[in-house]
Amino acid sequence: MGSEHMQIGEVAARTELSLRTIRHYEESGLVVPSARSRGGFRLYTEADVDRLMVVRRMKPLGFTLEEMRDLLEAIDCLDRDGEGVPQERDALLERVRAYERAASEQVLKLRTQLARAEEFAGTLRRRLELTGPPEV
Repeated sequence: MGSEHMQIGEVAARTELSLRTIRHYEESGLVVPSARSRGGFRLYTEADVDRLMVVRRMKPLGFTLEEMRDLLEAIDCLDRDGEGVPQERDALLERVRAYERAASEQVLKLRTQLARAEEFAGTLRRRLELTGPPEV
C-alpha cells in the first residue's frame, strides 16, 4: 500500500463522516474505493476524499442521493472529457450551474433560519436577564 492510499478510518477522520456513512455512500454508488488492500480493506485516494466532501456538503442542503449522484456524474464527465463535444459540455456545465443555484438558494434559507434562531436565543437571554440571577 502506497502513501497515496488511505484506509477508511483515516478518510472518516478527514471527512468527519462515520465509517457507516462512508460504507452507505459506497453501497449507494456515490463513492467507490479506488483500491483494496491484500487483506481486502478499502483504500481511498485524495480524489475519493474530494467526492466524499462533495456529498458531505450537499447533504445538509437537502440534496437527495440521486441528485448527489447526478452532480458527481456531471463533474466526472467534465473532468474526463476535457473539451469534449461543445453541446455535451454545455449541457454538463448547465447541470452543474443548476446545482450551484439550488445550493445558493438553500444557503439563503439557512441564513434566514439562523438569523431567526439567533434572534430567538437573544430574546430568551434578555428575558432571563430581566428575571435576575438564578436561585441557588
